[in-house]
Amino acid sequence: MTKKDDGTFSFKAAPEDFPQRHKGIVIAMAIADTGKFIMTASVDTSIIIWDLKGEALASINTNQMTNSHAAVSPCGRFVAACGFTPDVKVWEVCFAKTGEFKEVTRAFDLKGHSAGVYSFDFSNDSRRMVTVSKDGTWKLWDTDVEYKKQQDPYLLRTVPCRVSEGSRVALSPDGRAVAVSSGRDIYMYSASSGELEEEFHNVHSEDITDLKFDINNRFLVSSGDRAIRVFHNVTGYRAAIADMQALLKKSTNAGVKQRLQQQITDAQTALDAITNTQNN
Repeated sequence: MTKKDDGTFSFKAAPEDFPQRHKGIVIAMAIADTGKFIMTASVDTSIIIWDLKGEALASINTNQMTNSHAAVSPCGRFVAACGFTPDVKVWEVCFAKTGEFKEVTRAFDLKGHSAGVYSFDFSNDSRRMVTVSKDGTWKLWDTDVEYKKQQDPYLLRTVPCRVSEGSRVALSPDGRAVAVSSGRDIYMYSASSGELEEEFHNVHSEDITDLKFDINNRFLVSSGDRAIRVFHNVTGYRAAIADMQALLKKSTNAGVKQRLQQQITDAQTALDAITNTQNN
């Protein structure tokens, strides 16, 4: 970044070619939100952790036979992968207080599916994860555990669902809604009850390649056939209203009750606007 004579700034980024380290096709890439590393994963069993200049810091063998999906957690601490085996494996990427890379260590596994896992996702605080498997179920996990003391994640819910080769799953940042793709269709579930609440059929003319919620929990985005589709997260609005109504019943503080009531009113107004538009 350089400052011009008129006081404005210009930005110039020099392109960097990372050395070819993967032998198979790269299926996933992500930059940690901390800005400390980049993760790339191949269709084989390899994951490579890079610094931002293209130096390989570590290589991980997932021992999955093949990888189907890999991602960096929103907190930037973890890298996870799934594939041919029925487990999701999670590693912690460790840095010293001074910022230097230290090591990659195994954190925990999500064990419980009976067939290979197609996809997974994190909540925004990384305390929840969701997985979808070839066994025809999605599972919700509590990953807020002391894994360094060998405490395993807790399985919170198992829900039957439609799946197809390459199904994708997304967990809303607040952990209230789950979206699962099967072929060209999308199914929306309440994370708290597991109930199927919305179905969207033939969203794309080809199979869906990815699903993601926006950071504010308002929209779900799907990709496929060179197009992006955006959906209102009606399931998330309903779940948020239900949670706030439960808090309102328990609250004894007048200020808190007033604030909750206003938030419920705002959320219900937004939901009514969405549903009225859809009905018209």
